[in-house]
Amino acid sequence: MFLRIDKLQYELPKAKEQNPQAAGAVQELMGGRFGEMSTLMNYMTQSFNFRGKKQLQPYYDLIANIAAEELGHIELVSAAINSLLAGPETPAKEEGADPTTSPLSGFLDAQNLQHFIAGGPGTLIQDSRGMPWTGDNVFSSGNLVLDLLHNYFLESGARNNKLRVYEMVDDPVAKALTGYLLVRGGVHQVAYAKALETLTGVEMTKMLPVPHIDTSKIPESKKLMDQGIHLKLYRLSPSDYNAMGAIWKGPHPDDGQECYVTDELPNGGEAVDSGHSSATFAPEYEMDELMDIAKKLMKRANLK
Repeated sequence: MFLRIDKLQYELPKAKEQNPQAAGAVQELMGGRFGEMSTLMNYMTQSFNFRGKKQLQPYYDLIANIAAEELGHIELVSAAINSLLAGPETPAKEEGADPTTSPLSGFLDAQNLQHFIAGGPGTLIQDSRGMPWTGDNVFSSGNLVLDLLHNYFLESGARNNKLRVYEMVDDPVAKALTGYLLVRGGVHQVAYAKALETLTGVEMTKMLPVPHIDTSKIPESKKLMDQGIHLKLYRLSPSDYNAMGAIWKGPHPDDGQECYVTDELPNGGEAVDSGHSSATFAPEYEMDELMDIAKKLMKRANLK
C-alpha cells in the first residue's frame, strides 16, 4: 500500500508566463519511452513480480523504493506541465467565457493542441508527439540481472532525454524540474549500477555518467548536489524496506562522497493549482456553487 502526502517532492518556481510550447516538450518526460511513466511502471511491475523477496531482499527493497519515488516524479512532472499551461494567473474564479468568440484561438500554435482540447488544459499521459504512453514500455523478465540491466539502460535513456529537454527550454519551471530529475535520476542510475556490481563483479559505475556530462555543470542540479541530494536514497516507508543499504553504500562515482539511505522525506514544495479556466469549463460550475455544495457536503459529514 502507499502513503500519500499532499506536497511535491521538490518546490518548483512560480510560472512567469504561460508557455504551452515548453509544456509540450516536458510531456516527453511524462509519457515518452524514457519518461517517468516508464520508470514508474517498470519498477512497480518488477516489484509486483519479484520472486524470492526474502532471500533477495536488498534487491527487492531497492526496486520497490525507487518505484515509490517515481510516483512522486510523475506528480512533479505533471505539476510543471500544468504550471506552464496555466501561467502566473491562476484565478479562483473567472467570468464565463463566450464560446462563440473563439476564446481558445490563441493556442492554435501550441505544441500539443490536446492540452487544451482534451486536457482541460492539463497534463496528458503522452509523449512530446502526443502519442499515448503504452504498457509495451514495461519490461519485467523475472531474471534479476536482466531486469537490473534494463533499469540501468532505462535510467541512462531517461537522463539523455532530460538533458535534451533542458537544452531545449529556457523557462525556469522546466529548468528547475529537469535539474531536479537529473539529480534524482542519477541516484537511480548509480543504484542500479551498484546492484549489478554486487551480482556480477562488473564495475558498472565506471561507465557513469551516461551520457557523459557532469551534472554539476547544470546550475539547477549543482545547487542540489551541494546539499548532498545525490547521495541520498529515500526509504519511503515507516518501517519496511530496510535492506537496500546493503547496496546503496560506498562512494558516489561523481565525487567520491559516501552514499547513504535516509528515513527523512524530501523537503518538498506546494502542490500546483492551475486555477479556474472558463474557456475550458474547468470547473464547469460557477466557483460559488462548487464552494456551497462542498460546504454542505462537509457539514453533512461532520467535517470542519
